[in-house]
Amino acid sequence: MSGILDLLNSPVGKSIVSGVAGQTNQPESKTQDVLTMALPVLMQAMRRNASTSQGADSLLGALNGKHDGSILENLGGLFGGGVDDNVLNDGSKILGHVLGNKQSNVENALSQKSGLDANSVAQILKVAAPILMGILGSQAKQKNVNSQSGLEGMLGGLLKGNSPQNEQSFLESILDADGDGSVIDDVAGMVLGGGNKKKGGLGGLLGGLFGGK
Repeated sequence: MSGILDLLNSPVGKSIVSGVAGQTNQPESKTQDVLTMALPVLMQAMRRNASTSQGADSLLGALNGKHDGSILENLGGLFGGGVDDNVLNDGSKILGHVLGNKQSNVENALSQKSGLDANSVAQILKVAAPILMGILGSQAKQKNVNSQSGLEGMLGGLLKGNSPQNEQSFLESILDADGDGSVIDDVAGMVLGGGNKKKGGLGGLLGGLFGGK
């Protein structure tokens, strides 16, 4: 199975990067940087949510319904006249559901790493979130994913994937720099340069993101 970064580097992925950059008035290179860091983080967050039966049912329902991949069938139309407010509102809801009340912390961490201001990062994520859900919905349809184990397997496969070596090493460093399985801690640690997981540090704050509701 191809990894999410392989998809981002595909022709479809490049059109997504170009479209998101145009929509948010950001350079394509910076937009790609943000998406390269953010998509694995969002998917890891979804994977953790899917580790509960309730979370898995919710995500499967979305992927089999509204987010079935149809958004990918007309990317030219999606970006052509500016992304529709309904899509942006949907993106806000997805981010809120996946990241909860720590969304701004994630955006700030990505801002520090990418060099873009947090508001620009937030706009990029808002546009990208429904597209990411569409990618996952398309994958779920192709692989006939209809169970919690199937969903976790699909997300895990996309996170690990068979990326080119340079992208793979980057993805591994983002996902689990210190081998403890905590993706958000590692992103925060890379941004801050210290990997601080103490309570009160950004790493610890983000690391507790998906510990239950």
